[in-house]
Amino acid sequence: MGHYDVGVTGDATILLVDDEESIQKLLTFPLEREGYRVVQARDGEEALLRFQEGPVDLVVLDVMLPKLDGLEVCRRLRTTSAVPIIMLTARDDEVDKVLGLELGADDYITKPFSIREFRSRIRAMLRRATLLSELRPFGTEAIAVDGLVIDPAKRTVQVDGEPVQLTYVEFEVLRTLATHPGRVYSRQSLLEAVWGGSAYREPRTIDVHIRHLREKLEADPADPSFILTVRGAGYHFRDIAPAPSVP
Repeated sequence: MGHYDVGVTGDATILLVDDEESIQKLLTFPLEREGYRVVQARDGEEALLRFQEGPVDLVVLDVMLPKLDGLEVCRRLRTTSAVPIIMLTARDDEVDKVLGLELGADDYITKPFSIREFRSRIRAMLRRATLLSELRPFGTEAIAVDGLVIDPAKRTVQVDGEPVQLTYVEFEVLRTLATHPGRVYSRQSLLEAVWGGSAYREPRTIDVHIRHLREKLEADPADPSFILTVRGAGYHFRDIAPAPSVP
């Protein structure tokens, strides 16, 4: 599922991909001051090379890049890794935001943004990854329903015995819903559960992640049997009813 496993948040390695020298300096300084290691790349091809040199705990990826644009870099990273990816998009460029999420980005920040917002997003994503890596050794029981097997400890998912590759956020959304079957989560509460906060985030991004999960897990995504919609309220994982008692 990728190679992110952060022991202490400040020890994390962040791959920062932007072709503008001024942006690199502006963003690298506050990250390094908080104890992160920053690996820089100026174009899409260099980004892929730096990532392979890894390990990398989080990728910050500008959409507009020379050689390979950020969307293509995101697509290629997703073929081999579930590392958290935050994309930088132009102001109000809805197309880039949606495409980034479609290709597997976990979050996006719209330019121009404040350094405070930037640090907040990075911290939230890495804090979540750190918490999960600390919990993982203790393990959590696998969830198995009608051919779907979710192993929270190993962060693996199978459908009918076949492994399914999920992004970092897709897995977190699924894990949150499946560990509380029947409980309805609003978009806002899912943002809180997955990112630790909903500040700066568009609730509709949850809809994209839910649609991706259905496409990957459901026999018929248009008529889902695992992740169900409650109109006007949100989403829930199907209630796992106890076996009927024998009279």
